[in-house]
Amino acid sequence: MAAAAVDSLGPRLAVGLVVGPAADEPIVAVEFIAGGHPVPTESSERAGRRAMAIARDTRADDLLLVLLSGGASALMAVPASGLSLDDKRRTTDLLLRAGANIDQMNTVRKHLSAIKGGQLAAAARAQCFTLALSDVVGDDLSVIASGPTVADPSTFDDALRVINDCGIGDRCPEPVLSRLTRGGRGQEQETPKPDDPRLSRARAWVLAGRAEAMQGAADEARQRGYETIVIKPPIVGEARTAAEQYAGVLAGHVGTIARSPGASRRRLALVSSGETTVHVRGSGRGGRNQEFALRLAELVPSISTSIAIVSLGTDGVDGPTDAAGAMVDAFTLDRARQAGCSDPKAYLDRNDSYSFFAATGDLVRIGPTGTNVGDLQVALIALND
Repeated sequence: MAAAAVDSLGPRLAVGLVVGPAADEPIVAVEFIAGGHPVPTESSERAGRRAMAIARDTRADDLLLVLLSGGASALMAVPASGLSLDDKRRTTDLLLRAGANIDQMNTVRKHLSAIKGGQLAAAARAQCFTLALSDVVGDDLSVIASGPTVADPSTFDDALRVINDCGIGDRCPEPVLSRLTRGGRGQEQETPKPDDPRLSRARAWVLAGRAEAMQGAADEARQRGYETIVIKPPIVGEARTAAEQYAGVLAGHVGTIARSPGASRRRLALVSSGETTVHVRGSGRGGRNQEFALRLAELVPSISTSIAIVSLGTDGVDGPTDAAGAMVDAFTLDRARQAGCSDPKAYLDRNDSYSFFAATGDLVRIGPTGTNVGDLQVALIALND
């Protein structure tokens, strides 16, 4: 996104900053800072403070162009007054382990931040245009990257409710709980709301999201000779529960088509997307796509013996691993037994899906893609005589 903007703007570009997890190739004319993900680092804070400085230095006749993709909530961080980066980091980790969804995560993040929830745009005197790639189900601009340039409809009370609902109130850093409590009493300044005059010159658009990812996968499947079905409802919720629901949807589609005239020798591709969560209870290693796939491994043999399913993050990264996700088929459990992994439930119980799929050879490693539009699932099924 940044490279395209630099090419388009040419000499009109006065200053630029790119914040990402890594720099594949230097982009001429812009500064680069590598932030941390999914938990913010010291570099994340440096990046956030630099972004705020650029916004504050704008003039009324400037244009502040903000290009966002998923992950920016952690990559670009400025702790609110009275909080440390470690306070934010510990809270983020607790929310991740508690299985908070992205709406819940970012409701809290916005109220612990001095840049999120519209505060980046509010700091600028310039007109602010935001172009976003969405990794959020529903494409809510106030949730994507914690909405640094758009009004925030959530409140301190909402953030405190998330903390309590996730059951982490007794483990949160005291400064975090104190700030949220004071905010609920009106003793801390709220994030900018829709009627805030500081956002009157800010505009934002979503360029692409999970719908485009599904369309791209479906188009490719058709070109390869598959009859394609796009499952539009998002795959969301606790990963292992979502896998059970997904297996039921697949079985329903397969059963319906198998009973239709001329069903034999048809090749099907079912495409879906979304973003699940994982409540971390064990000490293993993995990510939401790998955990989703691990639960599926026990279910796919009952759907079809000619089936393969992949679930992966479109950013090429699934949790704190080097894999984008994992692939399963009707014989995954056979390979697991041969590799000495005879009890997939034990791997689920300790959240160790990575070890399971490393043993079976079913991890999908594609490397970082440079963008993020959520998670994608593709199921390929052959209906034979």
